[in-house]
Amino acid sequence: MNTPHAPQAVVTQAFLQGGAKRLLIGGEWTEAASGRTFVTLNPSNGEQVALIAEGDVIDIDRAVAAARAAFEGPWSRFKPFDRQRLLLKLSELVEQHFDGLAELETLEMGAPITRSRNLRRSCVARLNHYAGMATAMHGETIENSMPGNAFSFTVKEPVGVVGAIIPWNAPLVEAIWKIGPALATGCTVVLKPSEEASLSCLRFGELLQEAGVPPGVVNIVTGSGAGAGAALAAHMDVDKITFTGSHFTGQRIVQASAGNLKRLSLELGGKSPNIVFADADLDQAVPACAMAVFGNTGQVCSAGTRLFVERAIHDEFVERVAAYGRGLRVGQAMDPDTQIGPLVSAAQLERVTSYLAIGRAEGAQPLCGGERLTEGDYLKGNFVPPTVFSGVQDDMRIAKEEIFGPVISAIAFDNAGEALVRGNATIYGLGAGVWTRDINKAHRLARGLRAGSVWVNCYNLFDPAVPFGGYKMSGYGRESGLQHLEDYVNVKAITIQTGE
Repeated sequence: MNTPHAPQAVVTQAFLQGGAKRLLIGGEWTEAASGRTFVTLNPSNGEQVALIAEGDVIDIDRAVAAARAAFEGPWSRFKPFDRQRLLLKLSELVEQHFDGLAELETLEMGAPITRSRNLRRSCVARLNHYAGMATAMHGETIENSMPGNAFSFTVKEPVGVVGAIIPWNAPLVEAIWKIGPALATGCTVVLKPSEEASLSCLRFGELLQEAGVPPGVVNIVTGSGAGAGAALAAHMDVDKITFTGSHFTGQRIVQASAGNLKRLSLELGGKSPNIVFADADLDQAVPACAMAVFGNTGQVCSAGTRLFVERAIHDEFVERVAAYGRGLRVGQAMDPDTQIGPLVSAAQLERVTSYLAIGRAEGAQPLCGGERLTEGDYLKGNFVPPTVFSGVQDDMRIAKEEIFGPVISAIAFDNAGEALVRGNATIYGLGAGVWTRDINKAHRLARGLRAGSVWVNCYNLFDPAVPFGGYKMSGYGRESGLQHLEDYVNVKAITIQTGE
């Protein structure tokens, strides 16, 4: 959509009024082979936002073939500097059009518009980071001990066609997290967005074309996980799958990848411990621990949902977190005063409210929230208020299972050793938090917690240069950082005998 100087609201409206959204395959916007579409809804009011093409196996085959042709054809002739320049152009376009991208994301998945707009810096920074890395990847020379005059060195080559399957809770961030390193390293991509939130990815596809990404380098196939997603995971001509989502789906992707032993990067779920000691700066910790869960209506994989609080301050601290939650404004996602928007879908609403009932049945006490909001306009949307459960025991389901909603399970502990053992007593290992003024205690907990990211006196801070990923059932591989790009390349060792 070549309207770079139009007001973003006008661009967004034009995008939504352009008929059913199509698939991007081989540089062309095309209908699904089946001709089917699906409806995407506004979670704030249940109204239709758009019709979107429902891609399936045939469309995945077409997209993978286009990606393979581009990988072996024109894209293979792009030098690192060419890929860097393209990523910088894309970064400029994303920054220029970000208000419209944020509006689409908010309309479709319900993140408060202020939150969506605040992701501008993160998205632009990631693209700039990958642009820098495009010219920084290199192999090494190796002093070997082989007989004769053998010279050894390594080169790093793009892994090939990448299948990227992303969730609905931050679609544009996730798309950039997958596409950025692929473009930097010279791979090609077939992106499968979530059927709950595809619009910002499709608009991003238009910006990819405007930036000059050659046809077939990035393909976007919308549709269901069972249809398009499963076909992509099992496709024999896909070299790598990068996936963000639940560990249940991650397990199925591992099984589907066995046919050709695809490379895998899996960023899965979490039930992260957030540990607050009595010596912490409580004025700083209260809002941070609250928003570690309530941000994005709790729909964040690394949310600090198990709030461990030292017994001496437990009651006071947990009540302060609950009071903070009560003070947050729950409302329509497009309202700039809204701090907590709706859950993404009716299915997610049912899941979260079922856990609210489970928590009460298990004996936990809600200090705030605990029930779906139904009065007035709330009934039209998927609204659950910030909820804090006290009296939670480690064996309760609300303390063990990922809820993916604005629900905190507060748990008392007595000492650092106990907090460490209980914090690690989970199948997950994505994130963790530690709040203390004691540097020794901070180091002990940070090193002892089995999680891919540990935040000390902060929570959910992300930077493109810092790797992010999980231990245990939270997956493997990393997003961001040097390791991220290494997941998109193969290392080839070359040895040349230069003499007798």
